Amino acid sequence: MSERAPILRPAVVRLEPNRPRRFYRGGARIEELRRLPRGDGFRPEDWIASTTTLYGRERDGLTLLPDGRFLRDAVAEDPAGWLGADHVAAFGGDTNLLVKLLDAGERLPVHCHPPRAFARRHLGCAHGKTEAWVVVAAEPDALVYVGFRNDADTATLTDWVVRQDRAALLEALNAIPVEPGDGILVPAGVPHAIGAGVLIVELQEPTDFSILLEHAGFDLGAGATTTLGLAEDTALSAVDRSAWNEQRLARILRRRDERAAVGATLLPAAADVFFRAERWRIDSDARLDPAYAALVVIAGSGELATAAGRWPLDRGDVMLVPHGAGSASLAGVLDVIRCRPPAPAPEAAT
Repeated sequence: MSERAPILRPAVVRLEPNRPRRFYRGGARIEELRRLPRGDGFRPEDWIASTTTLYGRERDGLTLLPDGRFLRDAVAEDPAGWLGADHVAAFGGDTNLLVKLLDAGERLPVHCHPPRAFARRHLGCAHGKTEAWVVVAAEPDALVYVGFRNDADTATLTDWVVRQDRAALLEALNAIPVEPGDGILVPAGVPHAIGAGVLIVELQEPTDFSILLEHAGFDLGAGATTTLGLAEDTALSAVDRSAWNEQRLARILRRRDERAAVGATLLPAAADVFFRAERWRIDSDARLDPAYAALVVIAGSGELATAAGRWPLDRGDVMLVPHGAGSASLAGVLDVIRCRPPAPAPEAAT
């Protein structure tokens, strides 16, 4: 009687940079963090643990594993090993997560992303694009812009977009000062922009859907669409035109807390149905529960260990830990942002 072959669980992966060319400038802070040579100035993003392609592209944006497979294909071959049985029972083989490093070398255009209901109806996709930002570095007086300060009627918004009134669009938004450690949830539909001089870890639903309210002055490239191929009035119907006052903004902001416990969440509670982010700032060691997670080392050095092996860690390293790797531990002096999918639950956020 032959012996049963051992079950091979997915292993921890050290992720190489995955930096597609984009239409806006940035990337120098990513290059400094990840110890990379200076680029062409138009690679402001590093797509981490990506099973998502750039909009309209076949492969660009996908994470390539050291064994030559795309992460998307590896997860499809062994979803429980990568994501865990509970995640698969709730969400199937969808990771439900895209992580990025994003370095804004210039202010991004005012834009928004479609909610799930809109994406299902008009784009044939179960995911919209709610996102969140964890600020890693910020120049003095750096700003992000989130939500209209006052209600904007359809005619006014359409006029701003048609005339490309960049000043009016930006002035209409709430300008929010940010510092390293701040966490900001940006619900789908809410107009926003990231100001120059900000480096973030971005967590988002796994799509590349953007509706550009502002595009004048940016070289989008041949064949680019500002409305996801939809009629302008249809695309603009995805925009949240309601006013975001201080009370509403407070529910999507979490300021850095120096006293927070190791492993404390970095995002407002409303983010949990989409994704989770934790800060593991340690000076000795810490235990991580089994989970599919991307780890971004933003400071320090140390080691990541599982039953299968040990991996040295330094500032700028990015590690992908599959659920099947089991419990893991961090040791050393480290500041790590741990990015995870939503907790397994069958209900879908809208």
